[in-house]
Amino acid sequence: MSAALPGVALKRAVSRRKSIIMVIAKVWQLVRRPEGEPTVEDFLCVEEELPACSEGDVLVEAVALSIDPYMRYKARQIPLNTPMFGSQVAKVVESKNPELPVGTHLVHYEGWRTYTVLTSQHLKDKEHFGVMCLPEMGDLPKSLGIGILGMPGNTAYFGFLDICKPKAGDVVLVNGAAGAVGSAVVQIAKLKGCRVIAFAGSDEKVAWVKELGADHAFNYKTMNIGEALSKVAPKGVNIYFDNVGGKFTAQALPHMADYGVVSLCGAISTYNEEVDIGVPSLRSPFNEGTVIWKQLHIEGFLVFRWKARWMEGLKQLREWIEQGKLKYKETVFQGFEKMPSAFIGLFHGENTGKTVVVP
Repeated sequence: MSAALPGVALKRAVSRRKSIIMVIAKVWQLVRRPEGEPTVEDFLCVEEELPACSEGDVLVEAVALSIDPYMRYKARQIPLNTPMFGSQVAKVVESKNPELPVGTHLVHYEGWRTYTVLTSQHLKDKEHFGVMCLPEMGDLPKSLGIGILGMPGNTAYFGFLDICKPKAGDVVLVNGAAGAVGSAVVQIAKLKGCRVIAFAGSDEKVAWVKELGADHAFNYKTMNIGEALSKVAPKGVNIYFDNVGGKFTAQALPHMADYGVVSLCGAISTYNEEVDIGVPSLRSPFNEGTVIWKQLHIEGFLVFRWKARWMEGLKQLREWIEQGKLKYKETVFQGFEKMPSAFIGLFHGENTGKTVVVP
């Protein structure tokens, strides 16, 4: 096994009968519940000795690890002293599963770890966060399997097209428009003939969003949201793809057109607050009178509702990339030790496009 696994952290245990080579994984655990914004001290990197592969199992090595805003919410839910939740592109380096030979690339959700034994049971899991084979990437970076050709890409594709049902000429508002999901929505909306108003968190991000085709792009930190929408959407916004929530949504909602649609994808502005799902709150940005008077349709979603159509979305997204119609950016951090700081950086707007850690 050692000859087949260059660079793997190995430990040799000698018995009377034979030598056994064991793999040591590095794992970032959540050791403290974040209070407000996460800190590096909420996490601890430990070493974990992995079991040998049994029949049907595979050992995988992380190739690219995903950093996503939703992980802040998962940090409220997962048990302490367990691996931080997240997805990664991983390469099979040992296989006892004939369907997944060495060299196969997978996407799995076993968290912030360098090596993982995916058991035969893992591989049969059909729940939300199972194991998927990485789509054929050709010359494209494999990290796109956790970006534009993975969960974020399909979030934009299905969350916009299936929920919003855009028509040519619709006015579309996108916030978080320089992020992994928002930047894809901007471009898909333009492909469907919509007029796009985008907001991002810096002048540099605004410039990139304009390159993607947005008709109007603003820095929400320096531009009044309501004033901007009054100026560029005097007849109202038909579709609002919301990645931010909070005060942004409260200010944007009065500018919706009658019968407008809100696709509620995320609410990163609220993720560091301590209000949990199911807990009554009177702080919703969705003013009831506005919603009723304008007869708005507001729908939240989780992308894995489209799991049965997963490859449909990825196939179309890749086709658009190859045709030059869909662009992407990655903010790449080198080194597994950067996982916590890359995650914390999301809440300071340090990323453009998809955030990826390469171990």
